[in-house]
Amino acid sequence: MNYPQFPKDCKSLLCKYLTPEVFEALKDKRTSNGFTLEQAINSGVQNIDSGIGVYAGDKESYTVFAPLFDPIIEEYHGFTKEDSHKSNLNPDDLNAPNPDPEGEFILSTRIRVGRNMDNMPLGPAITKRQRDEVEARVVQGLKMLEGELAGNYYPLLGMSKEVQESLIKDHFLFKEGDRFLDAAGLNRDWPAGRGIYHNNDKTFLVWVNEEDQLRIISMQQGGDIKEVFTRLVNAIKSIETKVPFSYSYHLGYITSCPTNLGTAMRASVHIALPNLAKDMDAFEAITDKYHLQIRGIHGEHSESEGGVYDISNRRRLGITEVEAVQDMYDGVVALIEAEKALR
Repeated sequence: MNYPQFPKDCKSLLCKYLTPEVFEALKDKRTSNGFTLEQAINSGVQNIDSGIGVYAGDKESYTVFAPLFDPIIEEYHGFTKEDSHKSNLNPDDLNAPNPDPEGEFILSTRIRVGRNMDNMPLGPAITKRQRDEVEARVVQGLKMLEGELAGNYYPLLGMSKEVQESLIKDHFLFKEGDRFLDAAGLNRDWPAGRGIYHNNDKTFLVWVNEEDQLRIISMQQGGDIKEVFTRLVNAIKSIETKVPFSYSYHLGYITSCPTNLGTAMRASVHIALPNLAKDMDAFEAITDKYHLQIRGIHGEHSESEGGVYDISNRRRLGITEVEAVQDMYDGVVALIEAEKALR
């Protein structure tokens, strides 16, 4: 493999930090799962418009290819190689009474985390047999869920049209990954080994073997953020008794995309802010203050519709889960106050 030639206008963090010196130092290294630098950077080499451009194939990638991953993690998260990550999943530490009890502004709340199984390669390096094993172990863990978390697992392989359509209608069904994930090796053997679990109330779901081996999601209509967080934590704790998660004291929960490391959490609301939307500078001043990200309602790179936005925490690494949700909550309170003042 030769040093990739990036165009002058390439803005990804891969282009910025994969110097010829770093490339030479890492090009012949492999993790114990056989994952190489070439595999780690393929997505960013194939997709010059990537924001990051690198994926890890296993926990070890973050140490074997540290000269590339460390500066990317430091720039994205403001987190250095000397720092360590702390986790706090205690809902009692979250101060979040419903900021919108009348339901005027917040349409829905959704909090998700990514998790991967300990001692197992991540999606870009996993074999089909290993992926099937992850699915089997996760499904075993999901069958233990009780009370409001009890539900059913639907494998993607051989899924009937009716089930497919009903899951799409509920915005539950994930599709085959995009070109970035494809180039990272995350779409191999599609759709085998993948599936969706949801509870009977449709307020809790788990995606199995999409980008991460588990995407655990709690959601509901309205703005009771604490209730959504509490349900998520109960589910995580229960699943973890059957499926040990990959964690490091330095980087927190291990994920294939370095942007998700740490809490691997995205806490978000869909919120209507039609007046504030007319003054994006004021809007962004608030979201910047609380470390929040503004997206359109169909996720990343989408537009707002009717003044409704998806607002979520930007920071994931070096802060606790409670702090990530508190950021989102405090920012939402400030956004609602600003919107009311403009009426």
